[in-house]
Amino acid sequence: MIRQSRYIYLLGALFLLIGTGQSLLKIASGGAVLEATIDFVLIGFAGVLFLSLGRWLSRSELGPEEYPRIVGWCLAGISVMFVFLVFRAIHPGVVGSFTFGERALALALGSIAGLAIGVHDAQARTRQREIRQRNDDLSAIQRELEKRNEALIETREELRRTVRQLEASNEQLDHFASTVSHDLQEPLRMISRYLQLLDERYADELDEDAAEFIDFAVDGADRMQAMVTGLLEYSKIDRQANGGQFEQIDIEQTVQDVRTDMQIRIDESDAEITTESLPQVYGDASQLRQLFQNLVSNAIEYSGDEPPRVHVSATPSNAGSGWVFTVRDEGIGIEPAAQDRIFELFQRLHALDDHSGSGIGLALCQRIVEHHGGELWVESEPGVGSAFSFTLPAQQVASDHVQRDRLPE
Repeated sequence: MIRQSRYIYLLGALFLLIGTGQSLLKIASGGAVLEATIDFVLIGFAGVLFLSLGRWLSRSELGPEEYPRIVGWCLAGISVMFVFLVFRAIHPGVVGSFTFGERALALALGSIAGLAIGVHDAQARTRQREIRQRNDDLSAIQRELEKRNEALIETREELRRTVRQLEASNEQLDHFASTVSHDLQEPLRMISRYLQLLDERYADELDEDAAEFIDFAVDGADRMQAMVTGLLEYSKIDRQANGGQFEQIDIEQTVQDVRTDMQIRIDESDAEITTESLPQVYGDASQLRQLFQNLVSNAIEYSGDEPPRVHVSATPSNAGSGWVFTVRDEGIGIEPAAQDRIFELFQRLHALDDHSGSGIGLALCQRIVEHHGGELWVESEPGVGSAFSFTLPAQQVASDHVQRDRLPE
């Protein structure tokens, strides 16, 4: 009976300790006192008594009158465990849980050696599963990122090789174009000059057909020389841009210089060139002067039967970091089907008898604009006129186009 009382006392003490929310749990075992600190704040509990026979007893069945029967089960060797759920506050607004299990340890002679207490943190196990799952997910993501990074590194290396090959190829082409252009210019000048001397000295001895043939030959040599000159200028754009000759340019003054250079042609064609207030941009002075001169020259060339009317304007770009310039005319316009190819090298839309030109001017304009980090496009309606628009940077930050195709190391 003493053993029974001792066990019942422990069980009752357990109820008392948990019910009052104390943090120190004392368990008697063989006359000794064991202490275990509970590191949570108890806010409530509920429990049942579990028998190895498969029967559950609720707390209402665990009154003092039932204690002898419970102890009898223990003495009979039946495993008895009191299981209850303890709720604890993890942090404000979040409640976790522990499951405690107690088992009475009965010796062979029926004496109670003590209580075995098992602790199960269901919330912690759930968190551990979540953490393991997240770790697995992160590991899978890391492996995928490593694969993609390896693929990106390989792609970047391939792009670098391609860029180096293209740079070498472009350099060779530019060198070829420059060399050929220089080498061709002198023979062409000599051919043109000797044909003119032939016409001057033997004009009286040549019939009409021979004189016409000489005129064709001189005209052909002049056009060839113009094409060679244009090709040479086209090949210089890269080298000039890479030379770091960018600075703040007053476009108002640039257009005025173009008007001065073309004054004879303007007077001969009775052209009228008007401008609005034009801003400053960041770029290469000689290239921008050539850009405006080519566009104004085209506007005069393709003006039609009426005197040329050319207007140059500028508006802030939508990006806010530059300007959109427009050179507008009231000339013959461009057919929609031809607007996509007018910026290609050596493209001509009209016969030489109708309009002169080498087919390089607009291609040169596009290359100049691209090397200033901008775009060039046209809006045109046949019989109404054309508007050539392009963007130019207002600040130095937009001028680093030289490096725009380079990959990071």
